[in-house]
Amino acid sequence: MLTQIKGLHHMTSLARDAVENNSFFTQVLGLRRVKKTVNFDAPDVYHLYYGDEVGTPGSVMTYFPFPNMVKGNQGTGEIGETVFSVPTGSLPFWQDRLAARNVQGLAREDYFGEARLRFNNPDGEGFALAEVDDDTRPAWTGNGMSADHAIRGFHSAGMRLRDDGQMAELLTFMGYQKVDRQGNVTRYAVSGGTGANTIDLVNLPEVAPAREGAGSVHHIAFAVDDRAAQLEVRKALLDTGYAVTPVIDRDYFWAIYFRTPGGVLFEVATNEPGFDRDEDTAHLGEALKLPTQHEHLREALEKKLQPIPA
Repeated sequence: MLTQIKGLHHMTSLARDAVENNSFFTQVLGLRRVKKTVNFDAPDVYHLYYGDEVGTPGSVMTYFPFPNMVKGNQGTGEIGETVFSVPTGSLPFWQDRLAARNVQGLAREDYFGEARLRFNNPDGEGFALAEVDDDTRPAWTGNGMSADHAIRGFHSAGMRLRDDGQMAELLTFMGYQKVDRQGNVTRYAVSGGTGANTIDLVNLPEVAPAREGAGSVHHIAFAVDDRAAQLEVRKALLDTGYAVTPVIDRDYFWAIYFRTPGGVLFEVATNEPGFDRDEDTAHLGEALKLPTQHEHLREALEKKLQPIPA
């Protein structure tokens, strides 16, 4: 069993409009845009990162907004819901706030003994806010959110699977332990993590596979402290039979990827070097930052990319 995995690092999803996406996560949810860069493989498409003040692992939601992308179809083999942690007692505030902004899919529920508020982003992607008593992670309040209400980071992610057996084995190998079950959902958690320590496996044997598009989660990333730990994880996964990519430099972390038996794309990302490697903390996410290999395209990209308000 691996001991290097420290919970979630980030989640990366697909969207169809960069301005709409930026507005939702900064002005509606109150997160900070900590990086404005481009897709390594498609530099004419933004890669936008939102999180807490410094983009702490376990707080960062990232997006590839492909203009006018076809909406995805929900199904199995994907992350069905991303859950943020908020202070206990804050859900009435959030329900009023999201309703006033015409956010769709609002629904209150009790889930594994936690009060939750479900909602969808403009592309139909599933989210929830969960009240958590003991989350001491500092909240970003720079976009006008009160510390009594602001998002602390991720709480969990829910995976929709036609058969959760092999995924359960993989999570156990990665250091997660089964902690509860409710209906067709089994909850796993890792100790000593980033605060975003929980994964829910939703077993849906009769549901067809998802079709990726706007509103789909592209991949889920798990955190390790550094490159040495990442190499240990990579070797263990290779020895177990997984096809794992070489280590890839993503500027703000190093990454490896592998496809799971259930179809979900996993990434293992380092907590180093962080989002302040090329911007002062006070100005994170303001300037367009380009990977070195795409810097020669700056003039053309600045003309083509949709302008995003600060």
